[in-house]
Amino acid sequence: MEKVKLALMGCGYLNEIVANALKDGYLPEYELVAVLGRTYDRTKAFAEHFGCKACSDINELMETKPDFIAEAASVKAVKDYSEIVLKGGSNLVVLSIGAFADQEFYERVKTTAARNNRRVYIASGAVGGFDILRTAALMSPITASISSQKAPGSLYYTPLYKEGLLDITEQEQVFTGTTKEAISILPTHVNVAVATALASAGPENTIMNIDAVPGFKGDEYKIEIQGEEVRTELNIYSRTSKVAAWSVVAVLQNAVAPIVF
Repeated sequence: MEKVKLALMGCGYLNEIVANALKDGYLPEYELVAVLGRTYDRTKAFAEHFGCKACSDINELMETKPDFIAEAASVKAVKDYSEIVLKGGSNLVVLSIGAFADQEFYERVKTTAARNNRRVYIASGAVGGFDILRTAALMSPITASISSQKAPGSLYYTPLYKEGLLDITEQEQVFTGTTKEAISILPTHVNVAVATALASAGPENTIMNIDAVPGFKGDEYKIEIQGEEVRTELNIYSRTSKVAAWSVVAVLQNAVAPIVF
């Protein structure tokens, strides 16, 4: 049977996990055909290791005619390349979901995908429960919130850091606002919040709270939705960012599976 062609956008830690998952037999229906990274030397090393083509720009990547492109690059990459990918005939799996906090861009991508009979798959990253979130949102208007616990050190190079944060001895709230506001401040830290918002009440109507917790490792998220007929609370903890990459693997499995979870 002919293999499904997979290309990768981004050649860092997360897409290394995706490529290794393919190499280790988790995605037997796929073949890795190409990769595009920020720097060509690193892209070339990645391509040589995993046996695919190193691409220097998006047009070269599209020339390999991938059926799917898995993105683990940046919000900017999603904004710059999504429409090119969809018009070029590839489906797109997105991890940098913060790009879709921009409602105009989100609608434009949705329209482009529909016109070209392609799909954009939003990977769950470090959260989940999209099925019940979408179901509840269809049944009635809902309110939604997501709370995040983070290590103080993880906020050091962000606008949320303030003098003395590394020395706190008790949990301290460092942000509260909408997910749209959160992604504008932390473009690489809260993609999962935007994914949750898109699956529920929308980026402008989903509240996000971020707490710095001394001695904490990893990421922990608590998602709460309240509707007329459905109420739910989801708690997800991940020690490392590996879960984001494995969520891409799960999406790719579902995309070609005879039974979809």
